[in-house]
Amino acid sequence: MTGAGIIERLAARLALGDGAFEADAEAADPWIRLPGERLLEAAKFLKSDPELDFDTLHCLSGVDWPKADPPAIEVVYHLFSLTRKHWIVLKVRVPRSGGRLPTLEGVWKAANWHERETWDLFGVRFEGHSDHRRILLPADWPGHPLLRDWEWPDTWHKIPVKPGRQMHERAETGQMSGVGPFD
Repeated sequence: MTGAGIIERLAARLALGDGAFEADAEAADPWIRLPGERLLEAAKFLKSDPELDFDTLHCLSGVDWPKADPPAIEVVYHLFSLTRKHWIVLKVRVPRSGGRLPTLEGVWKAANWHERETWDLFGVRFEGHSDHRRILLPADWPGHPLLRDWEWPDTWHKIPVKPGRQMHERAETGQMSGVGPFD
């Protein structure tokens, strides 16, 4: 099915009228931007509809839009149908601070780790997630490092972590000893 056909079918199922969503069926990866409150319903439909059969959550990621009006984090879901050989991208915007979406791990098990990563790096909470904790960074790491205004702490538990001029100079000359906490 074409991107336009997938978008049409989903918009009809969710009864999304004109102006209730944005989409681009002509993009290299056709996409549709949905309201967050319709995400779980959309995901269940995309997976269960035999004509669509989106059996794979290929990727879930975040994009920080601090200068948008209003500032937002966009959560991006790349879906693929192995049987039908078509794909679609779902996009959902949440507030930059305190953004929340329902977990999709009940629809696609792969959402478990992807959602944890998006929480860890962007701060988006996934309601109902079975194991909502950091996956890449220590549990007490300060903040969410893929936010565009995030700044490195100088230290973490007395370990220097902020990349500085000295580290960059040594990397350029190939002299990396003495730059880490264990050297």
